[in-house]
Amino acid sequence: MKRLALIPLLLLSTFCASGGGGSGAVARPGHGAIAIQLVPNPIVAYKVSGETYDFPFEVVIRETGGRPVEISRVSAEVFALGGIRIADESYDAAKIRSLGYSTSLPANGELRYKFAPRKSVPDDRLFSSVSAKLRVDAVDDSGTPTSATIEVTVRR
Repeated sequence: MKRLALIPLLLLSTFCASGGGGSGAVARPGHGAIAIQLVPNPIVAYKVSGETYDFPFEVVIRETGGRPVEISRVSAEVFALGGIRIADESYDAAKIRSLGYSTSLPANGELRYKFAPRKSVPDDRLFSSVSAKLRVDAVDDSGTPTSATIEVTVRR
């Protein structure tokens, strides 16, 4: 009976480790891996004026494989109305460093990137159907790539 109780936990941990609903990459033994979290999730949009909104959030990146990694890219795709891509944005390592953030993540360490993009939203009804997929790409100190993605919603 105890074995049956463990099956759902094993399935859940496999699902989350594979990126199916979680924020981490599959850790290959001996290689770096990352997990990401967005704070807050959902992102809260703040009206600046007219159709202009700020979307402040923080990306928390953790190294989970026990090897140092170098962040190479942070990107986001924004979707509305059942999956129609309405925007995308990407920051390469040089752009991340130009914002004053490190791209070097030590083994079992953590980085935090704060973003507050300002965007025009022509119709407030979009807030009820907007989601985004954030992806972080990195390379460990042996040259092995790793990435993690997370989905987030937006509210007003």
